[in-house]
Amino acid sequence: MRIGVDYTAAVNQTAGIGRYVRNLFQAVAAIDHENQYVLVYAAPNAGRQPQTPDVPNMSSRELRFRERTMNAVWHRLRLPIPIDLVTGAVDIFHAPDFILPPVRRARRMITVHDLAFLIHPECADERLRSFLEQTVPRSAERADFILADSENTRNDVICLLDADPDRVFVVPCGVDPSFRPASEETVDETRRWYELARPYILAVGVIEPRKNFPRLIDAYTRFRQRTGSDLQLAIAGSKGWLFQETYREAERSRYCEDIRLVGYVPEEHLAPLYTGAAAFAYPSLYEGFGMPVLEAMACGTPVVCSNNSSFPEFASGAAAMVPPDDIDAISRGLEQVCTDEKLRASFRAEGLKRAITFNWQHSAEQLLQVYEHVRGAA
Repeated sequence: MRIGVDYTAAVNQTAGIGRYVRNLFQAVAAIDHENQYVLVYAAPNAGRQPQTPDVPNMSSRELRFRERTMNAVWHRLRLPIPIDLVTGAVDIFHAPDFILPPVRRARRMITVHDLAFLIHPECADERLRSFLEQTVPRSAERADFILADSENTRNDVICLLDADPDRVFVVPCGVDPSFRPASEETVDETRRWYELARPYILAVGVIEPRKNFPRLIDAYTRFRQRTGSDLQLAIAGSKGWLFQETYREAERSRYCEDIRLVGYVPEEHLAPLYTGAAAFAYPSLYEGFGMPVLEAMACGTPVVCSNNSSFPEFASGAAAMVPPDDIDAISRGLEQVCTDEKLRASFRAEGLKRAITFNWQHSAEQLLQVYEHVRGAA
């Protein structure tokens, strides 16, 4: 087969979907030496350097225009300029970041990572939400097949986008092998780098309303008041839309001096930060997968996470699961995981086992099975 892939997210996004696309197709490159791939991407944003898998059966093509321009041409003006003009003839064209460009002849496939913009519209930037509300359902309707990161997202796609269940498949995310317990020396160096003077609770994610950091900060404050603990709280993530409330909540806390908003953390610093944390907290309102939870588990860190959306699929029995809208429940979850040594040991052991079952090679194998199914259905 000859397969075209929209690789733009891998080039332009440092975290989230960018990491997903890079890791998935690196894993595909490692195991598939027969199919031919054409990775096409918009002209990189300032400061971004394209890095594609260096294997003989993967070639790359760069478009002349930036992503914003291509989105305007394809999805706002809806000009039917087919991506096939860039890729050449392909059997399948896969857009792994929600939206599908015009495709002339190939079988069309998209990956829908979540439908947060429909389920929690109050958490999204208004312009982005409006764009996604128009383009994602239209892309799903045009796609021959749809991939989802979890069974929960698959169900959302079927129910909310009225997709045929027979054409929606799950390809879960994986955990990169770099996420494993780090050495004590590396942990100490990383803690000093981020000025974490004492043991800490860690949260990771772009600072936006869906991540629920204001409630986490409130829960942390109650946990400190109730237990007398001196644990710090470190939130690692760049500023997203509507980030201001998280900063205001941190400033209002009586423990504001112990709350560290450390900004974007490069991938090489994440494993030591996870390893050094007393607990990892991820009370997100909704996640299509929630990769940081598994990354923390892979580093041996006990986890407190939400009990909604995709989390029960991989965290049940291996983490303290709490309703994300219940601040007292989050606070009690932090207390359990930070103070109950027997529970901590249980979550640490079960989390390590659970994380092993999610790896990018397995994800790549499942993706290739879907590609074969798509070819057979053509």
